[in-house]
Amino acid sequence: MDDGAPAGLGAGKYLLITSYRRNGTPVATPVWVVRDGDALGAWTSADSWKVKRIRNRADVLVGPCDPRGNPTGEQVPATAEICDPATTARYRQLIARKYGLTGRLTLLGSRLRRGLDGTVGIRLTLTR
Repeated sequence: MDDGAPAGLGAGKYLLITSYRRNGTPVATPVWVVRDGDALGAWTSADSWKVKRIRNRADVLVGPCDPRGNPTGEQVPATAEICDPATTARYRQLIARKYGLTGRLTLLGSRLRRGLDGTVGIRLTLTR
């Protein structure tokens, strides 16, 4: 299976999401990634710029990367969707399971700072 498949990308520790500003300028951001069936899931602050960019333009590029956002493979086209609270909660559980103690501590800190409504899930469906 190639790195462009959801299984390959979902198995990695970091995913680079490249979203686009209104003027078309690409902005790449590394995030933690989990597998969501035939798609991928990410979790982020609800007021982050990437969420605002995705709400304006759902087409993105995704690919494997290191923790600093340096690509480690090919980026492929995908469609991003901001998730409902139930899906976001499921992504939190998947992140806690995949990332262990670090994931649980990050989720706890986020919940204490922002509350449960302060974060959202992003569902990424590959279009290729």
